[in-house]
Amino acid sequence: MSKTSNINRVDGFAKVTGSATYSAEYKTPGVAYACLVGSTIAKGRIKSIDTKKAEWAPGVLAVITHLNVDKPAGYQKAKDKHNFGQPLQVFKDDTILYYDQPIALVIADTFERMQYAASLIKAQYLKEDHSTDLNKAKDKEKKKEGDKGNDYHRGVEDGYKNAEVILEEEYTIPTEVHNPMELANIIAKWDGNKPTLYTKSQGVEGTRKSVGEVFGIPAADVAVNSEYLGGAFGMGLHTWPYEIAALIGAKKLNRAVKLVLHREQMFTNVGFRPYTIQKMGLGATKEGKLTGLTHEAVAMTSSYEDFMEGTVNMSRFIYDCANVSTRYRIVPLDTCTPIWMRGPGEATGSFALESAMDELAHKLNMDPIEFRKLNYAEKDLEQNKPWSSKYLLECYEGGMERIGWKNRKNKPGSVREGEWLVGYGMGTGTFGCYRSPTSVKAKFLTNGTLVLQCSVNDMGPGTATMMTAIGADVTGVSTENIIIEMGKSGLAKGPTQGGSATTSSVGSAVNDSCQLLVKKAIELASKTDVLKNIPIADLAFINGSVTSKKDSLKSISLVEVLNANKLEELAIENQSKATEEAKKYSIYSFSVHFVKVLINPNLGKIRLAHVVSCADIGTVINQKTSAGQMFGGAVGGIGMGLMESLEIDHRFGRPINNNFADYHVPVNADIEKQEVFFVNKKDPISNPMGTKGLGETALVGMAPAIANAVFNATGKRVRDLPITLDKIIETVKV
Repeated sequence: MSKTSNINRVDGFAKVTGSATYSAEYKTPGVAYACLVGSTIAKGRIKSIDTKKAEWAPGVLAVITHLNVDKPAGYQKAKDKHNFGQPLQVFKDDTILYYDQPIALVIADTFERMQYAASLIKAQYLKEDHSTDLNKAKDKEKKKEGDKGNDYHRGVEDGYKNAEVILEEEYTIPTEVHNPMELANIIAKWDGNKPTLYTKSQGVEGTRKSVGEVFGIPAADVAVNSEYLGGAFGMGLHTWPYEIAALIGAKKLNRAVKLVLHREQMFTNVGFRPYTIQKMGLGATKEGKLTGLTHEAVAMTSSYEDFMEGTVNMSRFIYDCANVSTRYRIVPLDTCTPIWMRGPGEATGSFALESAMDELAHKLNMDPIEFRKLNYAEKDLEQNKPWSSKYLLECYEGGMERIGWKNRKNKPGSVREGEWLVGYGMGTGTFGCYRSPTSVKAKFLTNGTLVLQCSVNDMGPGTATMMTAIGADVTGVSTENIIIEMGKSGLAKGPTQGGSATTSSVGSAVNDSCQLLVKKAIELASKTDVLKNIPIADLAFINGSVTSKKDSLKSISLVEVLNANKLEELAIENQSKATEEAKKYSIYSFSVHFVKVLINPNLGKIRLAHVVSCADIGTVINQKTSAGQMFGGAVGGIGMGLMESLEIDHRFGRPINNNFADYHVPVNADIEKQEVFFVNKKDPISNPMGTKGLGETALVGMAPAIANAVFNATGKRVRDLPITLDKIIETVKV
């Protein structure tokens, strides 16, 4: 095990002491304060908007609407004036496409004056019939244009229908909202035609590109700062209308403008997990061998922009089945565009797939894990490729032992602890392992410090800690002497933080750059008088010095090398990307979540007595941050399974629980015991460190594990999340 595999978070002190600077906290001279005023209808047009009282209010600097906006150059590229097929172009015209769509930007010299002025704006509308209920609009489903992932077939189409034992069921997941602690925010300012943003973004380079496209300027002229994020879960993967609005306001005033959404706007303006209805068809022999699998999904998107995710993807390869069919359709609704949410698509799809697998196992009178083992996929049948590595069976065995699976009975309601019904459930998870071309600049300074620079940011998983650990392992520099500079433009170009790809992408770049830096240091040292007669192959970089492998007395410190060459630093920037060899393999992470629930038969109350999460993620770079990722993902899955649902009053197309009082998320008291276990075996193909992604698979499979445990305890199968007491209490027998 590496000496750095259990180091503390390098940004931990800054975060707990408050010295970490988040986007809205940057000190900006002369900053003005802005807020958005949203529409009060879900669809229609603005008949009139009265801004006079707001404009005349004390301290107000500007009120911007579609009537007086200076439209960015990129708006001219829209397909039509309603902006269909593209991200919402804020204030473009009088069209209303969803409830709380921004209709005005108010800017004032103080926060309080801004809030007061915003309350004075009044709008009248020409309402149109809106549609926000997926169940009533399913007949409007469509394929996403140009997307080959809509349909997939292997073997006989819908081959499950010919099986000896058949299961056909429907599963529903409601809209879920990201709700990170840190609200969406931005400070925007301009220097001529070059904007600077302090904003909540999961991708500095992506934000530069999208802002450049909107304003018709080169991405290189856009400066983005986003080092720290107070959580995101996917909402930071998009440049939202509020960011463009702030930039419009700052450009108009030629002054820095700060805009922070309030909590209610987080439910309506920065995306969400889309409401999705899924149909599963499974077929098997009487002995339990899968002969057919069909997975169909219908999900919501917005009326103006198509959004699609990998909901049915997992079903194509996770089990050994000759006949597989998947279909994906989207339905335009009058809402904000959905966006990827942690475990995007796969978290949604796993609920249907893993619930159906549990149901079919019960129908076959088989143990759910034995059923999965019987249908274990030894290769990826979708891509017809071998796995780079797969230790899913070890996850099964480790989880079974820790959760006490031997105490589970196939007959529901067979196990009790006092007055509580006991149920055990599990769900398998997986997510692809991706690696983006990534650059890292590595520098040795004259004081012996190693500096690592990359524009990638850290929304919480411990990216800086991972970079530090890999840099220390490669160079031998102590972690205390490593500085990470990240999260802003102008640094070596890093990837968007999302899709469980950061460690594989950035970590590989750190590894490669540090190796090249060490090589460069050795080459430079070999020219000094101390080492000039020693072949480079006989030199090593140890504890900040270049030393002869055969004679340790012949050594020169890096500081001496730099001073001798009159250098203030020794630096190298290198781009790292996946090898051609990796394309020959199917590279996935795997996980299994196990749950023990206790259910009160009189009240329907559900207690999570024990949660065990096991994962095959290749090499574990840092046990602490990886465990934190796994704990957090499981907690997100608990919210998905038991609590989270955005409720819409479809009469008005508006949410009715857009606050933390009514939209419930898990807290510490909701989980009594939680464990995490990693196989920790190096993947030989994925990247130089042998890692595989963790962020997504940490959540995928958790919700069905809960549903399956609830069934095992009560005999009640809940197929529409979340599982609330009203859905089980009427059928639970004492």
